[in-house]
Amino acid sequence: MISFIFMLLMLGAAILYYSQNKKKEKERILEEPFSEDWASFLQDSVTYYRALSEENQQVFQKWIKLFLYENKITPVGVEITDEHRLLVASSAIIPVFSFPYYTYPNLDEVLIYPDSFDFEYNIEGPNRSILGMVGTGVMDGKMILSKKALEHGFWNDNDKRNVGIHEFIHLIDKQDGAIDGVPSLLLDNKVSLPWLELIKEKTEKIIKGKSDIDDYAATNKAEFLSVMGEYFFESPEVMKKKHPEVYQQLSEMFKQEPKLKKVKK
Repeated sequence: MISFIFMLLMLGAAILYYSQNKKKEKERILEEPFSEDWASFLQDSVTYYRALSEENQQVFQKWIKLFLYENKITPVGVEITDEHRLLVASSAIIPVFSFPYYTYPNLDEVLIYPDSFDFEYNIEGPNRSILGMVGTGVMDGKMILSKKALEHGFWNDNDKRNVGIHEFIHLIDKQDGAIDGVPSLLLDNKVSLPWLELIKEKTEKIIKGKSDIDDYAATNKAEFLSVMGEYFFESPEVMKKKHPEVYQQLSEMFKQEPKLKKVKK
């Protein structure tokens, strides 16, 4: 009995030591200078970041460092650079920027595939239509993103598509145990019903071909949330004009009204 109690005390001490060390390591990471090359890349490539105040850009930079410290980003059959890691981290930060230093507790690794893949995770052969996926089962805690689609999401500001943001919204949705379009982090019981009614109304218009919303949003409630999240963060002004009720709901969910500063091309 005494040895068992001793073991519990030692285990508790080890856990405390680990958590304190990790906290100190995070503090050290946050205080490290941010690479000027990284800041320049974000300024050039991430319209959301470019529109932030200087103070909020510094917050974004710290969050970038924290995300990259907390999560592995692993290439699979493809080469990636720091710029791709920055795009992944930006995808994660944008939807939760009003939730200070949220670190995705249900994620530990992002896998980068060359291009589309199938449901068996094959990157070659037919039936490869998937550009991003939040893992389940043996892949729980992992996300897969197509490198090509990740790049396109940030380098094309006009198509209302960003696979990184899309998948990270799924991950937010999954935090309460179900990817169902009603994430507990973003919604409470008081506003869930109006949101579900809005999904039904908009989905019916999509099916009838009377909407500019991507058809994929009509797949189910979870996809509606993620597709509309892409739209909200990529083209907020357009959404506010064409779908004011959806814009208002998402603004309340994400606790922000994104202002984008695009570069003339």
